[in-house]
Amino acid sequence: MSVVFTTSLLSPYERADYWHNLVSETFIPLDVTLHEPVPSAWSITSERLGPLQISAVQAGRQSVSRDRRLISRGGEEFLTVTFQHTGTARLTQDGRRALVGPGTFTCPDAGRPYEREQPDHFRFTAIRVPKSGLGVPESDLRAVTGTVFSGDGGTSGLVAGFLRRLAERASGFDAYTGQQLAMTAMDLLAVLVRERQGRLDPYASDTARGMLARVKAYVLTCLSDPDLSPERIAAAHHISVRYLHKLFQPEGTTVGRWIRQERLERCRRDLSRRSGSAPAVTAVAQRWGFTNPSHFSRAFRAAYGMSPREWQCGARGE
Repeated sequence: MSVVFTTSLLSPYERADYWHNLVSETFIPLDVTLHEPVPSAWSITSERLGPLQISAVQAGRQSVSRDRRLISRGGEEFLTVTFQHTGTARLTQDGRRALVGPGTFTCPDAGRPYEREQPDHFRFTAIRVPKSGLGVPESDLRAVTGTVFSGDGGTSGLVAGFLRRLAERASGFDAYTGQQLAMTAMDLLAVLVRERQGRLDPYASDTARGMLARVKAYVLTCLSDPDLSPERIAAAHHISVRYLHKLFQPEGTTVGRWIRQERLERCRRDLSRRSGSAPAVTAVAQRWGFTNPSHFSRAFRAAYGMSPREWQCGARGE
């Protein structure tokens, strides 16, 4: 359900204080400096999708900043992915300055100081992401801060396309579907971070690293499909199956093992859920592409040292 906040019903002289409080309460503690002599009518519309908070913001000229004092007040556990729709911005963090235009996005880390200047009237969508859900080291996140990403091509384009559609349709998903899509969104962001940091394979060519990132991003959106195969993945990327396998060799795995690992991890997460009734092990397995219960049980035990049911009971304290 969307929650809408607007200054349109307030007098121009009441809007500034209201907006200062609203920005910090919606996102993280921030200092806000307004550059309009008389603030115009601005708005924030927010949705929750699993662990993600998605907020559409429309406002006038202003700057926001975050220093050590504000970091100590909370919010340091979040990364904010911000898609610029109209207007321009300047983001400064970790000694880098990004010039942001429509169709691009940035990923400031709330755990370290930054400043974002909006010299024009603007509209953007901000997705607040818990860094713990990305599964990447804090040091790797520095590769994406103070940096602008294209929303058109390459891995960043794939990530942008998925997140934009997710934001547009967030209100139409049920709780379970929203949770699963949010997990996929965080996995795709992790791929982007690893690609930018060079973690995919430091010895591969830029072309190979880019292709591997695109392959992984594609696979993560198709994990629930039991018919996902190397042949289908290769065809979707206009490469040979032989080349697809070659992309995974430097990582010490195969495409099949990587897919199984990612599916098992999602099953593990689902079986660890504490809220509501315990999901059936077979249903969780089928949800993530395992059609043979015996094969799933053997694979899960090999990966985590216990059966799926034992893991579920332990996670729920039964």
